[in-house]
Amino acid sequence: MAALPVAVAARTNTPGPVLDELTFEAERLGQVRVSVWTPPDYRRGQGRHRVLYMHDGQNLFDPAVSGYGKVWHVDRAVTSLALGPEAPIVVGIWNPVAARYRTYVPAEPFARLSPDIRRALAPLVDGAVVSDAYLDFVTGPLKRAIDTRYRTRPDVSNTAIMGSSMGGLISLYAMVRHRDVFGSAACLSTHWPLFVPGPAEDAPYQAAVIDNWRSWLGDRLGPPAGRRIWFDHGTETLDRLYRPYQAAVDKLLPSLGWKQGRDFESRAYPGAPHEENAWAARLGDPLRWLYGQPGGV
Repeated sequence: MAALPVAVAARTNTPGPVLDELTFEAERLGQVRVSVWTPPDYRRGQGRHRVLYMHDGQNLFDPAVSGYGKVWHVDRAVTSLALGPEAPIVVGIWNPVAARYRTYVPAEPFARLSPDIRRALAPLVDGAVVSDAYLDFVTGPLKRAIDTRYRTRPDVSNTAIMGSSMGGLISLYAMVRHRDVFGSAACLSTHWPLFVPGPAEDAPYQAAVIDNWRSWLGDRLGPPAGRRIWFDHGTETLDRLYRPYQAAVDKLLPSLGWKQGRDFESRAYPGAPHEENAWAARLGDPLRWLYGQPGGV
């Protein structure tokens, strides 16, 4: 696995942000493209910055390369917080479009599902689950390259991870599996059901998957120990499925020592659908949670 990017290029969007484009060859993943945005104070100063790793990197900055022609406009959202030298570097990891599900579905809880549910999910997975390999790449070669190339604060308290939908699941999984790397995670529209509408609304399926998440989190999450998690969801389109799943997680976390408002937050956005414009519209909220509160990451 390469420790440094095999290709580096700078790309300037007009009138969009200036991004560094890195390409890696990663074990079991193949070629991985990464877009890196540095905040204005990074380019003006000499200080070190926190780092925010984000999934679905092609959907974060530039509509011209987005899979849906819509983006989160992460650069605008971070800049609008006026964090100055405290603003994070944003590392956008492009998803492998044809293998997104098996890259982002958390391997440990997936393996704990019943054989019947795993068989039902097989067409979506479409191959071997590679989320452990993906996180090994992010926390290993990618993080080493970012910490080598940029002026970062590499410690756990200054390293966060964020994503939406399946990206929300892999963000939570990253913080659980690599608690020595990520001090916080933001999970937007977390795709707890694993299925799209249909089976995800079936009561026995829903109960089984909720129990699986509760069991895995109960065994693996542990107390906060300074970590912080943001959860949210809308109420329309795919997001309408998430309320009972999220409610079960919200109920579980206090029993593990997580206090809402301090260690985790969970919000619902009435009327918000499951798409990039909705995540862009509320992105300031999780960013303030991560970076704008005393004692935050």
